[in-house]
Amino acid sequence: MKRILLSALAVFAFATISAQDFNAGLNVGLPIGDAGDAYTFNITLDVSALWEVSESFDAGVATGLSYNLGDEIAGFSIDDAIFLPIAAAGRFAVSEDFTLGADLGYALGLAPDGNDGGFYYAPRVQYGVSDALDIVLSYRGVSDDGSFDVINLGVEFGF
Repeated sequence: MKRILLSALAVFAFATISAQDFNAGLNVGLPIGDAGDAYTFNITLDVSALWEVSESFDAGVATGLSYNLGDEIAGFSIDDAIFLPIAAAGRFAVSEDFTLGADLGYALGLAPDGNDGGFYYAPRVQYGVSDALDIVLSYRGVSDDGSFDVINLGVEFGF
């Protein structure tokens, strides 16, 4: 597990050195579906490095940290769930202000014990407030036997 994590961080660090667009975002969200039964709130930190493929399309890599606060059910506390996604990222500029995108990859399950992670998908819609600030609405899912789904709203800063 440590080798996978260190390898992923090394690839991301190398990729960001030559990226044309580096972004970091902070999101808050609500777990939905089965995850909504056991978790109350989500906080996600996103980081991406993107390169211009064409005038309206960027592609790159994305990672972050998704922290889900556990609920209390019938007197039992549910442990917080933490995921570290490692994904390919694509962004398509629909207009000067709106962008559609998706991140696809694998989310490592960091907590609780037994959280193996799974296939990670995150479609998103972005509205550009300024050149360096976007408002982002996203749906994030981690799928492995079941599905852990969250709807997020946040801001993304471009550097």
